Amino acid sequence: MNPVATGRLAAVSLETLPPYAPTTYFDFNQPEPRAAYERALADVRATLGQTRPLVIGGERITAPKTFASTNPSRPSEVIAHFQSATAEQAARAVDVAFDTFRTWSRVPAGERAAYLVEAARRMRERRHHFSALMTLEVGKSWYEADADTAEAIDFLEFYAREMLRYAAPQPVHQMPGEKDELVYLPLGVGAVIPPWNFPLAICVGMTVAAVVTGNTVVLKPASDTPAIAWAFFELMEEVGLPPGVINFVSGGGAVVGDTIVRHARTRFISFTGSKEVGIGINKLAAEVQPGQIWLKRVVAEMGGKDGIIVDDEADLDAAALGVAQAAFGFQGQKCSACSRAIVVDKVHDAFVAKLLPHVQAIVAGDPAKHGVALGPVASERAMKTILEYIEVGRREGKLLAGGGRMTGEDGWFVQPTVFDDIAPTARLAQEEIFGPVLGIIRARDFDHALEIANNTEYGLTGALYSRNAAKLARAREEFFVGNLYLNRKCTGAMVGCHPFGGFNMSGTDSKAGGRDYLLLFLQGKSVATKLT
Repeated sequence: MNPVATGRLAAVSLETLPPYAPTTYFDFNQPEPRAAYERALADVRATLGQTRPLVIGGERITAPKTFASTNPSRPSEVIAHFQSATAEQAARAVDVAFDTFRTWSRVPAGERAAYLVEAARRMRERRHHFSALMTLEVGKSWYEADADTAEAIDFLEFYAREMLRYAAPQPVHQMPGEKDELVYLPLGVGAVIPPWNFPLAICVGMTVAAVVTGNTVVLKPASDTPAIAWAFFELMEEVGLPPGVINFVSGGGAVVGDTIVRHARTRFISFTGSKEVGIGINKLAAEVQPGQIWLKRVVAEMGGKDGIIVDDEADLDAAALGVAQAAFGFQGQKCSACSRAIVVDKVHDAFVAKLLPHVQAIVAGDPAKHGVALGPVASERAMKTILEYIEVGRREGKLLAGGGRMTGEDGWFVQPTVFDDIAPTARLAQEEIFGPVLGIIRARDFDHALEIANNTEYGLTGALYSRNAAKLARAREEFFVGNLYLNRKCTGAMVGCHPFGGFNMSGTDSKAGGRDYLLLFLQGKSVATKLT
């Protein structure tokens, strides 16, 4: 995808755009999409091994050092080489974004939204290309990768329309003898630091939310998935987004990340990742630098320790399937993944008997192959951490399934693992593992199950399976998470339908994909004009 400048796009409006609707997924059991995905994998593989630059203000720049992005299924296969930017290069990117903000912030909202709409159109045309790249760079199955690309398209479409809504006249009461207005202004330069686990969707959503609201950004992609971020950056260049609106700066978090967070001209930080890194960013952003004339805004999503309650009045077949899907989809590497199944003791044995066949039926292997549901974890570092937690689990509970590295594969594969009789306060019940490891916790009754569900420092997603309307109502009030699901799995939030973000150490409850999200990148200005 070579960048082709197209110039400024014609403005769009809510009247000219169709109503927003989430993107539907492909069925790869059908011959046409299956063949198309296989072609996309071959096309992506034909481009592997290239070296990508930094891009600051449209200028392609190299750094003294580079690093390689590799396929976690085949670690010897290099996806691409990327620059390890210096602190000076990262600081320059902030300065260029600051200068670009002066002009980009004055581009009408309808024109800014048009870039997103056009990017969504082109991403839709090349949907399998983006998905295949995720299969190779981070080990997503076909279905998981397709869902990621669909979510990225949805963010583009949804945020374009949301910006038009915020740009329209806002409802304020009119004082007699005045014209009273509320308008929204962009903040300035943003440091955008996305995660590797949703390397397209979250990267796109965080970046274009800032851009469509009139801000400029320095995008520091996750070091495990820079190729996917690069493909998105190239797409935005291709649709004609002006140079300097998005500046692509790859490299280490301690160098690039800290520099752009600390910089006096950075106005906000948008981050998704671990609790530890998020806390560090929040602390660093709170330090006012010389010449800084604002308090930086931090938008952070920092993970979870998500639980699904299986009540003694649940549909156990539905609960077993939902827990298995939520625990092991994308190898459990979702901040929304179910890592705790909290099961009322009365139905514990029956639930386990229904769960284990789902786990044993998971097809594992190289996700480039059709039909594989569970691929590798993202890196050797991640695999080692997960295997250490599995050893902890052997001490804390009873191993029912899995329990080690997958044999017969070259990459970073971990078996889908289930432990039973985990105590509510055990490490396996409290610490985010971010891998295919599920702990089953017994609860005496529904009251005890709710107590266990809320007994972590996180509060991102949760679910309850029950046929009892009163218990479902109590969960609405008492299950303290940002995204609660009743009688369905706790993963799979849809843009526009399930605004996503959590409580406590899960972050700032930013509600990505919701009607409040763009406000995080805007500031309100009230204007009162006395009428003569």
